[in-house]
Amino acid sequence: MPRIASLLPSTTEIACALGFGDALIGRSHECDFPAEARALPVLTSAKLDPRARSVEIDDHVKQLVRDGLSIYEVDAERLRELAPDTILTQDQCEVCAASLGDVERALSDWLGVRPRVVSLNPRKLGDVWEDLVRVADALGEPERGQALARELDARVRQVSEQTLRLNTRPRVALIEWIEPLMAAGNWMPELVTLAGGEPLFGEAGAHSPWLEWEALRDADPDVIIALPCGFDMARTREELPPLLAQDGYAELRAVKSGRTFLADGNQYFNRPGPRLVESLEILAELLHPDQFSIRHEGTGWQKI
Repeated sequence: MPRIASLLPSTTEIACALGFGDALIGRSHECDFPAEARALPVLTSAKLDPRARSVEIDDHVKQLVRDGLSIYEVDAERLRELAPDTILTQDQCEVCAASLGDVERALSDWLGVRPRVVSLNPRKLGDVWEDLVRVADALGEPERGQALARELDARVRQVSEQTLRLNTRPRVALIEWIEPLMAAGNWMPELVTLAGGEPLFGEAGAHSPWLEWEALRDADPDVIIALPCGFDMARTREELPPLLAQDGYAELRAVKSGRTFLADGNQYFNRPGPRLVESLEILAELLHPDQFSIRHEGTGWQKI
């Protein structure tokens, strides 16, 4: 059986979904799903205070980047003690989790046979399914990855085939950070389209863009969904006041019609793993509640 160190919440979920949960020997400080993963030794830490306000976190991140410093640290000594043969990491976003560069620094003075490093860099939904196959292949079970990718893709098609028949496509603003404002990019606009909506900001396959309040106000979306990266719903609600206090917020179409929501960006939308399918189902519920069963209210989304 392989010995896997997973340094990203999504790769931990991927490993478990592929049937390699028992092979995990270490995790990142943010890996919390499935629940049994929390008992694993922690191999990373962040230089940020997760309890700080959104604007303070943003300022700290920008300062670290300006100084050429990493935002995360990998416990190289603990990693050597655990002796994994495979390390799962990412080079998609240096702000979201320990990066490939962080791992390479931790392995710089590694003696003996170095572990295989599998680094993921998904931009679109199809990339995530391909990553399932890449991880399974690296762990010697390519068929598991192919089977899981087919299963998840079938669930996506089930939603998209239903939304293709709909006549209305609400205009949607996904908010990935509140202060300062940022729209959602990468696979998020694709999820909105598949769920039967029209994404107003962000481009499929491109990094999440900064968003001026005036642009959001002028677009006057039909639906607004706040799903900040790394925040659960309770934390997102704490961060909402700067958005709600913006000039003209109360006059927005989405606000007047009661179509403003917050969603669990930490567990769902911002993790490029199997639960992006649930993220799609959440969007379908919010955009077309008359067509889809409401199954995720309270667990995946809430009304603002």
